Amino acid sequence: MGFKIRNYTNEDAPELRRIFLEARQKAFLWADSAEFDLADFDLVTRDETILVATENESPIGFIAWWPPENFIHSLFIDPSFAGKGAGKLLLNACLLELGRPARLKCLQANVHACAFYTAQGWEISGAGESEEGDYYVLTFY
Repeated sequence: MGFKIRNYTNEDAPELRRIFLEARQKAFLWADSAEFDLADFDLVTRDETILVATENESPIGFIAWWPPENFIHSLFIDPSFAGKGAGKLLLNACLLELGRPARLKCLQANVHACAFYTAQGWEISGAGESEEGDYYVLTFY
């Protein structure tokens, strides 16, 4: 696949809203997807740095993080492109910009995402509870 990574622009928002919604509807089987909304993308990524994965200039995924804490909040890929390498490219591009240690939280119910991060060298460094469920804190050193 000819994926490219670039900085986010406001023109990306409509497509990334759709991706964020559809990816969660497909992957977050433990959650009530009726509570998901297109506007969630704007709320979750507000004031964050965002990189976008594209194919043929069209957005197919994104990663968003909070630089002051080296904390990744979101990594989502269009379900039709899942498992094809775009997530790994986004994560690696983000890590080039983040200081160390970098951190993220991943719901324990999100088994596929937890496996993805540990396969990329992230280590489980803690755990906790949230309204969404139990989570792991993962760290990249």
